[in-house]
Amino acid sequence: MQPANPVDRARRIALKTLGLFGGLLVAGKTSAHHTETHFEDKSAHNVVYQCNKADIEYWQSILFSAGELLRKYGDDVQIVISAIGPGLHLIGKHPQRPVPPELQQRVASLAAYGIAFHACGNTMKSLKWTKDDLLPFATVVPIGADDLMLLQEQGFSYISW
Repeated sequence: MQPANPVDRARRIALKTLGLFGGLLVAGKTSAHHTETHFEDKSAHNVVYQCNKADIEYWQSILFSAGELLRKYGDDVQIVISAIGPGLHLIGKHPQRPVPPELQQRVASLAAYGIAFHACGNTMKSLKWTKDDLLPFATVVPIGADDLMLLQEQGFSYISW
């Protein structure tokens, strides 16, 4: 058996991404509980993912896992993906590291279903980025590590790859 050709591998990744995107569209009624008005409610499940690497497979794993939790729990889960360091490029409008367009589409789809994306303010300062450099749904937090700590103190389960 020959090793996979990089082009074939990229096609498989793109098809998986489109499959998740399509699945979320078909599941129309599914949405996470993280919305502007949600804070009066309490989800049974609260999860925060640490996203601190600039690696396509790593990003795919986080986004796939978050999408699976959203599909399983729907309105009964609150999900935050905290982008720190090199992971911030995933939610940048014009990332300085390679981010496939289909991954940014997947991020936008997950955000539309209520998954929150937090951006580390310290990382943004080091990159000389402002809120305008992020995708419109991203929320800037002053310190990414502090955000992770505070969310855990509020009962969020911490997940890191």
